[in-house]
Amino acid sequence: MDLASAKLIGAGLSVIGIGGVGIGIGNIFAALVSSLARNPSARSTVFGLAILGFALTEAVALYQLVFSFIILFS
Repeated sequence: MDLASAKLIGAGLSVIGIGGVGIGIGNIFAALVSSLARNPSARSTVFGLAILGFALTEAVALYQLVFSFIILFS
């Protein structure tokens, strides 16, 4: 296997991790909707934590994308 093929396979496998990030974001907002349906008065506390969780999960996706670009173009 030559180096170009290995880079493409590595970058493709690296991008698969972004699917897990999508599932994580879906779980975060599903839990947010569920918790707000049960207790709407806790919105100020729960919403901030959900946005923090979203930001941290999205950061993982961006790191994964940068990592795949490093594999592909180095």
